[in-house]
Amino acid sequence: MLRSLILDNCESLSVVELNNSSLVNLSLAGCRSMTFLKLACPKLQVVILDGCDHLERASFCPVGLESLNLGICPKLSVLRIEAPNMSILELKGCGVLSEASINCPCLISLDASFCRQFMDDSLSQTAEACPLIEHLILSSCLSIDVRGLSSLHCLQKLALLDLSYTFLMNLKPVFDSCLQLKVLKLSACKYLSDSSLEPLYREGALPMLVELDLSYSSIGQTAIEELLACCTNLVNVNLNGCTNLHELVCGSDYCRSGDMPIDAFPPDSAPDKTKEIRESSDCQLEVLNCTGCPNIKKVVIPSTANYLNLSKINLNLSANLKEVDLKCSNLYNLNLSNCNSLEILKLDCPRLANLQLLACTMLQEDELKSALSFCGALEILNVHSCPQINTLDFGRLQAVCPTLKRIQSSLIA
Repeated sequence: MLRSLILDNCESLSVVELNNSSLVNLSLAGCRSMTFLKLACPKLQVVILDGCDHLERASFCPVGLESLNLGICPKLSVLRIEAPNMSILELKGCGVLSEASINCPCLISLDASFCRQFMDDSLSQTAEACPLIEHLILSSCLSIDVRGLSSLHCLQKLALLDLSYTFLMNLKPVFDSCLQLKVLKLSACKYLSDSSLEPLYREGALPMLVELDLSYSSIGQTAIEELLACCTNLVNVNLNGCTNLHELVCGSDYCRSGDMPIDAFPPDSAPDKTKEIRESSDCQLEVLNCTGCPNIKKVVIPSTANYLNLSKINLNLSANLKEVDLKCSNLYNLNLSNCNSLEILKLDCPRLANLQLLACTMLQEDELKSALSFCGALEILNVHSCPQINTLDFGRLQAVCPTLKRIQSSLIA
């Protein structure tokens, strides 16, 4: 009874077909000439394909595998899988995969990032056959469109969806079908407009969403402000590299339809869902990342914004940022490094413990001392490469903020 088979480095082997009911372990590492693989091994638990970088067609029907990584097969174009126990499938980097039949009823995680020819039909078939998927990564799947996304209604447990680096313009199928979604990644989706996200902040779509990534997208100033003001369920927001973000002034009433006041609707009209959103619980935001936003000049978060849970803000590499005014009662970590235009710094953050000001070349010492006087828990301060800050006498800074334990500067490690 054959349970293990090792065919490593059989470089002349181009076709492998195995039909074995007892095979558990199979190694084909280094079979660089293999272009066709067909396995019908229902007890197969381990298959090693390292170095099989010329594999073009593969069939695993049926197999007992619980996980499979085919991202090491960049020429794979046709794939069939029937694996009743499989929970994790990695296809990352299968750039020419155009035909995929995936029947894995226990599948929880599918990573198809960089599968540029992964089509709507393949996505639809996968969604129907694998209803338990919770994590679906379709980053750089350039062939996926609205028709494919419409099949996501089959995935009632979908919690994470990554559509980064795609050409999508319409997210309606996501908003309509993925009500349980917790994480949505839309990084570098250049064709998304402000109106693409309106269901989030005007209609209360995706009520379970806690993390939203819009990094390097073309989303505009107003849409960003409305998202932050109205989507109070969000915990983690990434706006890294957003070129259309010019200022971030939180706490204003952006939950409105266009320029029309919310109370302008007649008494007998349907209530505006954004009013319900605005009157919901305080903002749950904990982490705000705005690294490398080249055009942002001003960030203001007053106490009235009710960002009671905000603990981390990252504005690193925002070269044109001139003014930061924060009143955040639970802010713990603030990164303003490489903000070399920063001149105005106002902080009322009683729990701030870590303040990074590396290479803030325009920041004056008096401005810093004034800011520190309202940060009674600060322990770590980085003012390395800050020429306006006196690096010879830090006693004055410690006198303002006695809790300081570590000061990083050009002279003190």
